[in-house]
Amino acid sequence: MKRVLIKTVLAAVALAAMGVASAQEKTIKFANQNAAGHPVVLGMEKFKEVVESKSGGKIKVNLFPGGTLGSDQANVSAIQGGALEMVSLNSGILASQVKDFEVFDFPFMFANAAEADAVVDGPFGKKMHAKLADKGIIALGYFELGFRNLTNGKRAINKVSDIEGLKLRVIPNAINVDWVKALGANPTPLPFPELYAALEQGAVDGQENPVATINSAKLYEVQKHMVLSNHQYNPQSVLMSKKFWDGLTAAEKKIMEDAMVEATKHQRTQSRNLSASITDNLRKNGMQITTLPASEMAILRDKMKPVIAKHGDAIAGTVAELQAELAKLRK
Repeated sequence: MKRVLIKTVLAAVALAAMGVASAQEKTIKFANQNAAGHPVVLGMEKFKEVVESKSGGKIKVNLFPGGTLGSDQANVSAIQGGALEMVSLNSGILASQVKDFEVFDFPFMFANAAEADAVVDGPFGKKMHAKLADKGIIALGYFELGFRNLTNGKRAINKVSDIEGLKLRVIPNAINVDWVKALGANPTPLPFPELYAALEQGAVDGQENPVATINSAKLYEVQKHMVLSNHQYNPQSVLMSKKFWDGLTAAEKKIMEDAMVEATKHQRTQSRNLSASITDNLRKNGMQITTLPASEMAILRDKMKPVIAKHGDAIAGTVAELQAELAKLRK
């Protein structure tokens, strides 16, 4: 009887232990618009690797690149509702949640990548991300999308006036619509998954994105010309559902934070190291790449100033904070 009782107790303990282990196992769905091989996706892969390793396999991370789970806007809604655990997207898109995020879409805000890193990793970037918590979103940090360049299928851009009349796809938000209008072009807001087909069918003449995105989406197949305008820098916010975050233990949250640090370093390094070879690949695939002379870049900047002033009024405090931070860095 004693042996039977002992075996019964041991079996019950084993089942209970299995139940606890099972309860601790979690799965993260992590979405993004970029195709496999893009530096942002490489960052996601690093995050997956670190989380699964540090959790001993108890936390699985399943990646969904290429817009397979819908548009950025759909992903944000899914994050808030708890149907999706993670997404990486352009920080400026979050202006639909908190208007202050428009500041990340202001043209010519950052002079270089190092300056952008210092801002987003510092007090300003942390304060911006903290504003998302009451929207059901936890922001883990910032990847890099990079500096955006303009492409089109009609003509080479050798001066700013060459942009006039082009129908350009833009990220669906007000500041991007307005700066395209300021250049005399016609803005067409479209979610990224719809872009390739719109270019192929001639619904739009061109678009603007960093070279890595242009390359990974194979836009060189439907775009002949690119100008290295570097008119806008995009940080990428890496977001987690607050519903999911609140269900993590302190140890699991630490795993997420540590993985984000490693993934961010890896992602930005990959983004910058690959930039030159990606541009070469665009040329090999038939894109004609031009640069604007200093005089034309000055014209481009001047045309953007009224747009920045218009949108800056509504978020004046945030703009002032960012400009103060940049002034410190530029001393």
